[in-house]
Amino acid sequence: MFLEKTKKRKWRRIVLTVLTLFLAAFAGYLYHIYHSFSKTMESMHQPIRKVSEKREEEVRLEKVDPFSVLLLGVDQRKNDRGRSDTIIVMTVNPEKKSVEMVSIPRDTRTEIVGKGIEDKINHAYAYGGVEMAIDTVENFLDIPIDYFIQINMEGFKEIVDAVGGITIDNDFAFTYEGEHFPAGKITLNGEQALKYSRMRYEDPRGDFGRQERQRKIIEQVIKEGASFSTLARYGDIFQALGKNVRTNLTFSEMVSIQKNYKQAAENIHQHQIQGQGKMIDRIYYYIVPEAERQKLQTLLKEHLELKQNNVSMIGK
Repeated sequence: MFLEKTKKRKWRRIVLTVLTLFLAAFAGYLYHIYHSFSKTMESMHQPIRKVSEKREEEVRLEKVDPFSVLLLGVDQRKNDRGRSDTIIVMTVNPEKKSVEMVSIPRDTRTEIVGKGIEDKINHAYAYGGVEMAIDTVENFLDIPIDYFIQINMEGFKEIVDAVGGITIDNDFAFTYEGEHFPAGKITLNGEQALKYSRMRYEDPRGDFGRQERQRKIIEQVIKEGASFSTLARYGDIFQALGKNVRTNLTFSEMVSIQKNYKQAAENIHQHQIQGQGKMIDRIYYYIVPEAERQKLQTLLKEHLELKQNNVSMIGK
């Protein structure tokens, strides 16, 4: 009897020791991931002006203020600054527990702030980088842009491969650059995802369809990247992010968003800007009626809890 109790105690000590060692190793592993991600954020971080001229006070994420984000998917190739093919504005309101998402067609004709001309909105990035793109979008929607996330779509294939590929629900079958994409659920590697995101002219929705496919890819990359199964590949993921993503969000701000705004991300309302195509001087533009633009401005201002008499940035 005494020997049996001694054996049981011995096995308990062994199990506890193994568990303690395992937990210590896992905690060290998680710390290493945390440290690596914070270093990646340093390479991704691109500071811009501190506060938008359309805000009276700086956004305080720790106080759970509503905020806005501009997502730019840039088709940036070698020796070329590129153009922002994907332009998505998101406003996040934690009290309403919702996100309003507006996709702006890249051919939208508007004033390019800082250039003094009217042109396609995606040319703002080509003319003056992310800051001119932000100023132009602020002017178009008459709201402050608090944060931006810029993704290099050419290098995005590295991110897709780093998370082990993605699975998406494809609306209709098409072939592009020698790759066939059947309707239904399909699994894509990085090269396939890049081709899938670039097809435009065969899509009956045109630019809207292209933006929708790019949005699906980005959503699935985030989903895969956040899954437990990708922990073993975190080194590749962080390396790909560091090379292809730029943002003015800091590491601590990302932590605050994850902590305080999680519920809002579960309720996303998507909006497509209504307008029509028009040829001007033999160039195709997407013309947005002023009434449509004002309707979106009102929606986004209310969601950001802004005053409705904000001064327009025209002539800034």
